Amino acid sequence: MKFQIPKKVNDIIDELIQHGYEAYAVGGCVRDMVLGREPEDWDITTSATPYEVKKIFRRTVDTGIVHGTVTVLIDKEHYEVTTYRLDGEYEDNRHPKQVEFTSSLTEDLKRRDFTINAMAYNEQEGFIDLFGGMEDLKIGLIRCVGSAEERFDEDALRILRAVRFSAQLGFTIEEATLQAIRDKAENLNHISAERIRVEMTKLLLSDYPDRLRLLYEIGITKVILPEFDTMMKTEQNNIHHIYSVGDHTVQAVTEIGGRLKEHRFETRERTILRWTMLLHDVDKPNTVTIGKDGQNHFYGHQEKGAITAKNILRRLKFDNDTIDAVVHLIRWHDYRFVLTPSGMRKAASKIGKEYMELLFEVNRADTSAKNPHHTQEKYERLAVARQLYQDIVNKEECVNLKELEINGKDLIAIGMRPGKVMGEILNELLSEVLDNPSLNDRDILFAMAKEKMREHKVM
Repeated sequence: MKFQIPKKVNDIIDELIQHGYEAYAVGGCVRDMVLGREPEDWDITTSATPYEVKKIFRRTVDTGIVHGTVTVLIDKEHYEVTTYRLDGEYEDNRHPKQVEFTSSLTEDLKRRDFTINAMAYNEQEGFIDLFGGMEDLKIGLIRCVGSAEERFDEDALRILRAVRFSAQLGFTIEEATLQAIRDKAENLNHISAERIRVEMTKLLLSDYPDRLRLLYEIGITKVILPEFDTMMKTEQNNIHHIYSVGDHTVQAVTEIGGRLKEHRFETRERTILRWTMLLHDVDKPNTVTIGKDGQNHFYGHQEKGAITAKNILRRLKFDNDTIDAVVHLIRWHDYRFVLTPSGMRKAASKIGKEYMELLFEVNRADTSAKNPHHTQEKYERLAVARQLYQDIVNKEECVNLKELEINGKDLIAIGMRPGKVMGEILNELLSEVLDNPSLNDRDILFAMAKEKMREHKVM
């Protein structure tokens, strides 16, 4: 089996070999190459020490020289070259206390997480597969190198990575590895929130985000997202639902944003959408009441859920823009559109034009995870809402103060002082324009504004 690797990667490997050292592409790039995927980056492993690597290549950066990694710069591209190493004792279930360089590729590959990530390749020797990674790729299996318990004790993040890889690749997890995850899940308490966020986001963006259920079944969410466990245990008992809150959530997450190859949304939007669906009903367990109809109801779960979701996203160290977008969509996810042109203009004004397409997608995915016997009308209403909103966009109708044909400066120009009343008048003008778009004309608005100024006694 022979594959073509990028010329610059091959040049680095050849240069190291010509200087008497071993060198290979290693890890995830080899795995992806075998699977016919485009590797995101190319890692190189070598028997040369970092200082020997620096002597061979003219432009380098000491990326992590203590741990054996030097970045080699070729033109504007950079490639990490790491010396074969042995990891010392792990003190925090994440980082080795010390590392020791070795001249043995076998020893280096032995310390890696999964067999499918423990293969090396160069064009001279082909594939180096010492732990059955190639066979595991063929049968679709995630299996630890050596003892799963030892691998997870060394680095607890591997526990979450195992499920993430299974979601990205559609693989199953080998039983011994799965059992070790169950036994060692508590070790995730030692992993930083940032690392957990990254792995969870990769899982959610995969084509198999329903592996969320596996995270629950093997005890991972109990440690990193206990709110999800409560959702899984909360039945809805409502005519519109056939799933528990948690299973409804899994179905909705799987549905929203489409599969990667469909490119219905950009990566950032898909991230926002999938985290929105993961957390959109997070406070249903805390708002459940039984109505006179004998069914469960969850009044106020949108607003309360937005607050809880914000706390969770902050706990996971998300950036403020993502937090704001997810929280906003959760707050509005159950909004009932008034299916008239003015009703949709008012909805767009309240919700924000930048969120409307995302909210439509949230609405669609939410509906798809409900009782199919009661979804037809919901889909029909959504289709009407979409069309009404598209008409508003096509006609370029005003739905916010920025699109109003006059502004605060114009009011000042006709004698009004800045202040609270000015804001009230502008919002009153917008309200009338939302009902009647033809009023969004400067002359008409100036006349309306002067009348309102007289009413407010500010003229």
